[in-house]
Amino acid sequence: MKRSLKATVAAAALGLTASAAAAEGKLVIYHWFEYIPQELLDRFSQENDVEIVMDTYDSNESLLATLKAGAIGTYDVAVPGDYMVQIMAGEGLLDEIAEGELANKGNIAPEWADPSFDPGRKHSIPYQWGSTSFAVNRDMYEGDINTTDILFNPPEELSGKINMLDSQGEVLAMAALHMGIPQCSTDRDQLRALNDMLQNAKVHWASFNSDTAKEVLVSGDAAVGQIYDGFAAKAREEGANTDYAFPTQGYVVWMDNVVLLKDAPNRENALKFMDFLLEPENIAAVTNYARYNAGVTGAAEFVDPALAEQPESNPPAEAGEPVFIQVCDRETQEVYDQIWTNLKK
Repeated sequence: MKRSLKATVAAAALGLTASAAAAEGKLVIYHWFEYIPQELLDRFSQENDVEIVMDTYDSNESLLATLKAGAIGTYDVAVPGDYMVQIMAGEGLLDEIAEGELANKGNIAPEWADPSFDPGRKHSIPYQWGSTSFAVNRDMYEGDINTTDILFNPPEELSGKINMLDSQGEVLAMAALHMGIPQCSTDRDQLRALNDMLQNAKVHWASFNSDTAKEVLVSGDAAVGQIYDGFAAKAREEGANTDYAFPTQGYVVWMDNVVLLKDAPNRENALKFMDFLLEPENIAAVTNYARYNAGVTGAAEFVDPALAEQPESNPPAEAGEPVFIQVCDRETQEVYDQIWTNLKK
């Protein structure tokens, strides 16, 4: 018996460098790598007589660092994950979308219309949602993979062949699940144990890389890769003999969102682009390309039917609970930042 990822995540959600100058006819996007079809960008460009400039990043933390380093006023929109929307809003990096500025706002699916990370969708619209776990090459390992031990205490045949995402949020959230501790623990003993566990685990890891997370599985350079579910599906479709794990300890779920950035140089075009992505057929094109899930009512009509059947979208009944990455208070976050810095040395 299986349960759908869509059902579990929807329930959780309710609790929860470009240098283009500002000019008419431009849209400057800061976006994840390999996450939107060029044909869709071309369509928006042609329909609105807009030149699109796009830079990419490989983690939510990279996005935040770039904006805080002085890129506000350069980009119009970005695509942060759920927890990062909350952080960016708190840092004053987002503009507010006034009532009536998005004609298609009513197309947002009810379960994503009032998320805890952006109540009332004042700053964002839903883009895609999915999960983060890891995939294992079945030519190299035939045992049980539905345990976080694969990442943090792997069997000998997988040691030294593991690629981790270069993403603090995903790595530390999975580590907390592995240890059975809160994500934002303030218990010094727990934090010390977390740091020690990660230091011991990293001797088994070959690399930290997000933008080649799919490629290293397809090439066989990694036997295990922490990865997003859509990327894992693409790796399998491209010939990797991999299975995507749903650990009994739990796994990460996320929603990426298009946000309107503070001091967007092309604000009107940014809003047009957000409205464009709230049209079911357009956001479904992203889903069909990226192999994740849309948060827009009516998109299912245009989505590849095979998406609902792919194993990466269907956790087994024995899978652990999906969790969103949590936002810690500033003092606690500084401790986690230090743990991450130690890990990357």
